Order: sequence, then structure tokens, then C-alpha cells
Amino acid sequence: MKTYVIARSGVFPDFSAKVGSFPEDEAHKVQISEFLKESSAHRPRTEVALVYTDDGLWGKFKVNDRYVRCVHTTFQDPVYQDACVEFFVQPAGAQSYFNFEFNACGTLLASHVLNPEKDKNGLPREFIPLTVKDLEDIKVRGSLPAPVVEEITEAVTWTLEFFISFDLLARYISDMKRPAYGDVWRGNFYKCAENNSHPHWAAWAPVDAFDFHLPRCFGELVFA
Repeated sequence: MKTYVIARSGVFPDFSAKVGSFPEDEAHKVQISEFLKESSAHRPRTEVALVYTDDGLWGKFKVNDRYVRCVHTTFQDPVYQDACVEFFVQPAGAQSYFNFEFNACGTLLASHVLNPEKDKNGLPREFIPLTVKDLEDIKVRGSLPAPVVEEITEAVTWTLEFFISFDLLARYISDMKRPAYGDVWRGNFYKCAENNSHPHWAAWAPVDAFDFHLPRCFGELVFA
């Protein structure tokens, strides 16, 4: 099982500034490089880093990409069809987990998944979509202006920065405890794009099926 060590940061996340303040030097960076066999030959180099603060989880994706489209601009749109990065997280002791999916422009799709088995439409059998009110506890910064309708075929580097408060997670998992040193959560990081000329799907912790909603394949997230 893969393990990711989440460093603790004393830096305050400031999403009001034009330039992100993510503490690059404090974070452990890893590659999302386990590409599914269904992918095209395009294998974008995707790096992710995560830290935690007193208030929540703060992450940053950096993608060296091509063939980029981002047409979804509204919260809960199917952003996995666009140039997309994803963070799935399962707090310690929880049977459920959360999926946070972001396109390169910063549009978010997110839910609390109670049963990941797929229904006839290919969706988790039981999940609760996060609400507009929940967005008060989530910050997102995508580096590309929205929308990107015409596919960018040349090389382009884009970033996605996010912050998710522990209060938000505890709203859905009532007995959740804020993480302390040595605590172990579980989760995975993903990169995908479906509706472009070179579709692809990749994970940090490898998955054993054509499906990202596989908590059995999550890696360990260790709080340092």
C-alpha cells in the first residue's frame, strides 16, 4: 500500500491573492503516474502536494499537459470530462469518503460517498452531493481562465490549488476527529480527461479496475 506523509504547515492559506501561497518547501511531492490501460498515449506529468493546518487540508496539483479542454463552469458539473484532477479522502474510522474533483479552471464536483458500488448509470449507489453552502468551507484556485472550449493542443502547464476545512468533513461525519500527529487517513489522487482528443486516467495509488471509486485501493495518508 502506498503511503503519503502530510506535513503540518503554519502558513495561512490566502486565496484572495493573485498568486498562490502554497508552502512548496514544506510539502512532500508525489507523481500521479499509474495510468489505466484504457488511456491514450498522452501521459501528462502530474505532481501533487498536500499539507494540513489547524483548520483543514491544503493541496496543490501541477500538470504538464496537452489537449486541454475545460467547458464546465458551474459547481457540480461533470468536470471529470474536462482536464481534471481529483482528491478522494477517507477520515480515520469512517466507512464513507469524499470525492473532490476539479477542472483546470477551478470548477468543482464534490460529494460524500456512502456506497461506492455502481448503479445502472455508473454512479455510486449512495452519495450526498455537497451543497452551495458547503462551498463556504472550500477554496479553489485554477490557473486557466474558463471556459477552454477550443482544445489546447500544444504543451501547457496548469495548476490547481484547493483548501478543504475539517469543519466541512465533520458536518457529514459526526464522530470525525481532527487529525493529530501520527493519525492515518486514507485516500487517493487522480488525473483524468474524458472529452478530448487524447483521453486518459491515472492514479497515485494504483487501482485494480477502470474506476476511481475504489476505497479498497486507497493509499495511507499519514499526518506528520
